[in-house]
Amino acid sequence: MNATEPLLLSALEGGVLRLILNRPRQRNALSSVLMAELQAALDGAPAEARVIVIAANGPVFSSGHDLKEMSGCRADADKGQAKFAALFTQCSALMQSVVRHPLLIIAEVQGLATAAGCQLVASCDLAVASANAYFATPGVDIGLFCSTPMVALSRNLSNKAAMHMLLTGEPVSADEAKALGLVNTVVGIQFLTETAMSLAAKIAAKPRATVKTGKEAFYHQREMPLAQAYDYATQLMTENMLAAEAEEGICAFIKKREPKWPE
Repeated sequence: MNATEPLLLSALEGGVLRLILNRPRQRNALSSVLMAELQAALDGAPAEARVIVIAANGPVFSSGHDLKEMSGCRADADKGQAKFAALFTQCSALMQSVVRHPLLIIAEVQGLATAAGCQLVASCDLAVASANAYFATPGVDIGLFCSTPMVALSRNLSNKAAMHMLLTGEPVSADEAKALGLVNTVVGIQFLTETAMSLAAKIAAKPRATVKTGKEAFYHQREMPLAQAYDYATQLMTENMLAAEAEEGICAFIKKREPKWPE
């Protein structure tokens, strides 16, 4: 890749904003600059976008944090503590932005996704992986437990499955990742982009406000006790029933016609 090429590519097609990590020679490591560009792209998603797909160029989706960048900070007077804290804070904010983003976000994983790269996949709402994809949190092998990836991983997998990945560092195949709940779909690599974009288009065709409400509600209620979650969901459904999209959708269903969603 030419040094002048952007670290993040973007394209908007049919309501789907496609963001592509573009550091293939560095295994799409999440440097502070790349994370800043991804954050800016998410924050500045155009109004026409209805779904976001995060993909990557090269054989590796993302190898996680840029360890060379991090190691260079050890020469600082505080041995890098301030820069490490800033980097992990930046990464945590990015992952939370993915979860809290008003648009649905799909990970398109074409190869290895490790450490913070695996965290990014786990943070996305949905994930499509190629059959040759692998997922791992191997920090334990280099004396750096994947504590921040643990947050996203433990919210996707069972406790024992997450602990196994975190404590062994062993890679999990795409099929295993699907069985564990980390990805939704596994396809041949030649069908990966087509499958991810087809899924994105299907969701983009749904009523915009309903998808936004659903995503926000899903993550919000998950942190609540059962009774509080039901109270919250009851109030939300009542408000949803009064919305224009629900009125149009139910009317269309009763009259056996296609709905005309309000913009």
